[in-house]
Amino acid sequence: MNEQILKVDKVEICTESFGNPENPAVLLIMGAMSSLDWWDEDFCIRLAEQGRFVIRYDHRDLGRSTIYTPGTSNYTITDLADDAIGVLDAYSIEQVHIVGMSLGGMIGQILALRYPERICSLTLIASSVFGTEMEKLPPMDQCILDYHSKSASIDWSNREEVVHYLAGGWKTLSGAKLYEQERVYKLAEREADRAKQLPSRFNHALLQGGDQYYDRSNEISIPALIIHGTEDPALPYEHGLALAKAIPHAKLITLDGTGHEIHSEDWEQMIKSIVEISS
Repeated sequence: MNEQILKVDKVEICTESFGNPENPAVLLIMGAMSSLDWWDEDFCIRLAEQGRFVIRYDHRDLGRSTIYTPGTSNYTITDLADDAIGVLDAYSIEQVHIVGMSLGGMIGQILALRYPERICSLTLIASSVFGTEMEKLPPMDQCILDYHSKSASIDWSNREEVVHYLAGGWKTLSGAKLYEQERVYKLAEREADRAKQLPSRFNHALLQGGDQYYDRSNEISIPALIIHGTEDPALPYEHGLALAKAIPHAKLITLDGTGHEIHSEDWEQMIKSIVEISS
């Protein structure tokens, strides 16, 4: 594991890499309000051991990347896509395989349209179509919104309270598979210890932009893999089905009982699939 703080177009982006830089590159893009920590280190190592150069990074307003005042909007989803390209440029990577989770999957779609010469394949985990079609699909479970509505009462200086809150947020996203409490709490502790300013994460709720890429998933011609759980409470399974239908020739892998999560029970299947599409 190798951490670097990169200067990307006037912002700082914290990255970590795994494996041999000479191997095919895989860029892991996490979802909204989620630092690089939620790409479990063991997951990254196992993927790297399959002959891939793996990079994970903190979006703006997360982890050790550039942060802004909580409650402000300073960038668009297109800017976040450009951040990903900036990371690749800093590593001198010309072409990459994208693996995006949730919002990261939508960023991946923008990347495939905005920088088609740079993106070799897309793996979209627990994500959705980027565009107006999403409005017709089942909404997020209200319990997730209710949980995060209580964030204003969090004492962000109290580590124990913060870790409990972060871990609890992922519990609301879990499906029918056993909630991995011990692993999730360890990841929450790492995120709490690394973050410059945890309340900045909620700036992602104000994210806009990317209108020029709406409803253009059918223009994506590179290999695409859709991985979606049947018990996803944030972006229900219908979102995965719609995404697989929208992107020509996309392959769908259904994870029975999985929620809006990267459950360790699914790692083997996920890694095998990512290796296959990036070969």
